[in-house]
Amino acid sequence: MGKGANLVPDEAEKSLSEETKIFKWSEIRQNKWIVIDNNVYDVTNFSKKHPGGKVILLNNVGQDATDAFTSFHKDMNKVEKYLKALKIGKVVAESDINQKEERKDELHKDFQQLRKLAEKMNLFKPSPWFYSLHFLQLIVLDLIGTYLIYKSGYENWFSYFIAVACLVTTQAQAGWLQHDLGHLSVFKSTKMNHFAHKVVIGAIMGFSADWWNSRHFKHHAKPNAIRKDPDIRFSYFYLLGKKLPEEVGKKKKGWLPYNLQQFYFFFTLPPVLVPILSVLEMYLYMIRYMKIMDMLWITLYYIRWYFMFVPSLGVLGAVKLSFLVRFFQSYWFIWSTQMSHLPMEVDYDQDLSWFRTQLITTCNVEQSAFNDWVSGHLNFQIEHHLFPTMPRHNLYKIAPHVKQLCEKYGIEYQCKTMSQATFDIYNCLKESGEIWYEAYNS
Repeated sequence: MGKGANLVPDEAEKSLSEETKIFKWSEIRQNKWIVIDNNVYDVTNFSKKHPGGKVILLNNVGQDATDAFTSFHKDMNKVEKYLKALKIGKVVAESDINQKEERKDELHKDFQQLRKLAEKMNLFKPSPWFYSLHFLQLIVLDLIGTYLIYKSGYENWFSYFIAVACLVTTQAQAGWLQHDLGHLSVFKSTKMNHFAHKVVIGAIMGFSADWWNSRHFKHHAKPNAIRKDPDIRFSYFYLLGKKLPEEVGKKKKGWLPYNLQQFYFFFTLPPVLVPILSVLEMYLYMIRYMKIMDMLWITLYYIRWYFMFVPSLGVLGAVKLSFLVRFFQSYWFIWSTQMSHLPMEVDYDQDLSWFRTQLITTCNVEQSAFNDWVSGHLNFQIEHHLFPTMPRHNLYKIAPHVKQLCEKYGIEYQCKTMSQATFDIYNCLKESGEIWYEAYNS
């Protein structure tokens, strides 16, 4: 056994079975193992085979990943088969001492009770009517947009832009649906969720399901964590939070005038994220990992787009239309998602409890019919991050209980108006830029 910082009491060790090997946290961190429900797992060799990707697993080594594990895996019977072969011992409960967080084990237990309450309330049960109507709106809007282009093409610019608005809305709302499918929250069957996910994101949107899941789950596991959350990995162009701008400034580095990033952000990232950056990153991912099936699903998207718009607009016109739709979709996507994350804490991974991590890196936007629809219910971003597999139409039901748990532990539960959340994107970029500027010039 190593000489660890978090020593396990001898009495507790003796109470466990002699046949079970007991590890101290110092040894778990040193060997980069993972703890789930006080069981220790060696994932060194399994990480390459992990269905969710290698990186998301390695981002949790040396930590208690119980809540993250429970939040991402729906079919526990299936994953238990993998875990049995990886188990190497146990760690004594309540021995994970983190000087940066008081009552960590107590909060973990209370969150587990909150999850049981959500299960008792049937909040993980999807509504077939909700998702059927949601899918129906995609079909209707797509058909309206296609019909308007077919009837008038470029001849009537008013109907053309109405068509663009319908197609942008189709893509944005399809984005929320594929997001739900990726989180396994639409169907009871995991296989059905995976299949429908490929249909929606591949054939309707033209993107890779595997690429999206790989990227998005890393974000969920470690939101706003420097070097671990891909959604904030653009430090050459923008600096977020308080720590990173200061570090970069003290090193006298400045690829761009970050003290002006609150201005150029809105004219640089949103226009290119979906139509250019995401497409390039996706194809590099598919080529690297040979995602042939995803490529075939995306091919259906291009075939569909060809027959819908090339006869009326020509090849170049169809390409322009696709770029225009994704241009506006990109602004919609960034606005709806980043107002809940960018203004929140951005720091290195502190190994805090799952509950506290999500609350300090995520905020909500007030509930309304419009806010729910336009954001795909991600105005309840806190609840979604705590319970990723919960169908979004149920998120508001668990919110009061989340607030109660926040009050018990003195954790701030932030819920903003839409306008405040939007302006906070500007404010946080301005603050981070000023921190960099002061450190750079000191």
